[in-house]
Amino acid sequence: MGAIASVLVWRGSGLGAGARTIQVLVAAGDIAPGVPILGSQVRMLDWPAASRPPGAFSDAKEVVGRIARQPMASGEPILASRLAPPRSAGGLSAMLPNGKRAISVRVDDVIGVAGFALPGGFVDVLVSVKDAATTPFSKIVIERVKVLAVEQETAADPTKPKVVSAVTLELAPHAVEKLDLARSLGTLSLVLRNEFDNSPNTSGGARLGDIFGGPIPAPAASVRTTPAPASPAARSAPTPETVQRRTQKAEATPPNEQGPRFSGVEEIRGTGNGGGER
Repeated sequence: MGAIASVLVWRGSGLGAGARTIQVLVAAGDIAPGVPILGSQVRMLDWPAASRPPGAFSDAKEVVGRIARQPMASGEPILASRLAPPRSAGGLSAMLPNGKRAISVRVDDVIGVAGFALPGGFVDVLVSVKDAATTPFSKIVIERVKVLAVEQETAADPTKPKVVSAVTLELAPHAVEKLDLARSLGTLSLVLRNEFDNSPNTSGGARLGDIFGGPIPAPAASVRTTPAPASPAARSAPTPETVQRRTQKAEATPPNEQGPRFSGVEEIRGTGNGGGER
């Protein structure tokens, strides 16, 4: 009975000897994204007509010269959804879906998750900045961002991560604006994310109090007072210290160096004999 059931399932799947087959175009080898597909990279394969993949091709002329948006492995059916529109110029722009933009950010071994941010993967964008009160805080500002390229490479071996200096991300226009503003305000970090994780981030960000277990008191503002300018009368009047210094200097000066002293008015009359009368 088990053998009979297997035969019935095999015949019902359309793979029996009497099943009708069609020609489907598949990749003859690995196809890299962003470059035109060559005739030597495709071949025809018999495929059950009942299970023909949607968007598959049966004529190589419809595929040769088109740009692949995604990498394709050998033996994989070539589908219209994985190709750029006809007459595309190629390059990274041909890999962008409608309504998306590409923006590059500068990274290092820490920001780039030690080289594990690879093409085809997904990351969150974290920014560390200071608020209006100069209090440091950190928050995820953009979620589930697809990595398009690292340096100028749109494909990389996931088992061989390498540190790069730039990563190109695929974003919606509004997210591109947020990212450009965030990197001008603080320090960016990329957070590696599971490609099947679609859950939204519910964190409100982290501040100093979250690290040290309580609110951090704000530093006391140092008030620097500037003395008010003195009035002209106050500037012209000598201070008591100045009067005391002048008195001490006068008392210490010898009489002969203090100049002539007069006790009253002195009158001198001259005569013809050269004498004088006072």
